[in-house]
Amino acid sequence: MVQPVDLDLAAVRAFVAVTDERYFSEAAATLGISQQAVSKRIAKLETDLGVRLLSRTRVGAEPTQDGRVFLNHARALVGLADQAAEMLRNRRRTLRVDVLDTRLASIDVIRAFHQVTADAEIDIVTSNGLRSARASLANGSVDAAFARTCGPLDDDLVSSPAYLEQAHLLVCRDHPLAALPQVETGRLAGMTVWMPGNAAGSEWADFWNLFGAEFGVHIDDSGPDFGWEYYVEGIASGERVGLVGEWCRLPSHARTVQIPVVDPVPVYPCSLLRRRHNDHPLLTSLARFVRDRFRPFDPGRQWLPAADRAAFLS
Repeated sequence: MVQPVDLDLAAVRAFVAVTDERYFSEAAATLGISQQAVSKRIAKLETDLGVRLLSRTRVGAEPTQDGRVFLNHARALVGLADQAAEMLRNRRRTLRVDVLDTRLASIDVIRAFHQVTADAEIDIVTSNGLRSARASLANGSVDAAFARTCGPLDDDLVSSPAYLEQAHLLVCRDHPLAALPQVETGRLAGMTVWMPGNAAGSEWADFWNLFGAEFGVHIDDSGPDFGWEYYVEGIASGERVGLVGEWCRLPSHARTVQIPVVDPVPVYPCSLLRRRHNDHPLLTSLARFVRDRFRPFDPGRQWLPAADRAAFLS
């Protein structure tokens, strides 16, 4: 019976490095060790295998015939070891997810995923939406982002529909519409809706501007935007009305009422964005979770800007 040879992976890696670099000194620099250490590793590998793998020439080290035969296997061993280590690093690495605001519906999606996924370690990163998410995904500082996608995306990015959130009218309790169980979109025509958080150039400002143009609603984005508490207080004063998402976690206020907007139902589209070649195992699970929860756009009942419709139909 042939006794198995327990190969030293560091020695195999040194052999591959010398073959690639041709010089022991260059291989040492690549591996971050001394030239003497490279020589010792190669010698040990040759002893373990019982063959000579490299010969020194005036133009550097060359693999022998046995070395050439072993080289492909050596590369495969190193590659497999690196893949295994990377997989384990990814399993331990926290999944970093970009959201616009922790009060928005995307947080509910992530929280629901966390509750059904064992040992899921997730970090939430807040940003300014798609404008920063593109760069954050590209440089790897986040693994996924929830945002409305508008305009072309880089080839390396994948976008999949996450959810459609119904719009609610936010009014003071003294407002004439406050007692209604729902309000038709047509009744908003000619109305001024205050949305100070609609940052110029943002994907959400673009959505509400398209909505306003479609239904004759004036979107007032005058600020400053002092945050949700002051926004709700401004609505409660009775001087203004607003539009918010159904699932937005607004600060509670006794003098405000949320009324669903219907006929058609304006829905805000949110997608999950990720890099095509990011193999974080939690990211694959998150994408599957989002896909399974998604409910497609119903053009007979809901309204979306024309540019968003195709992606959310199925």
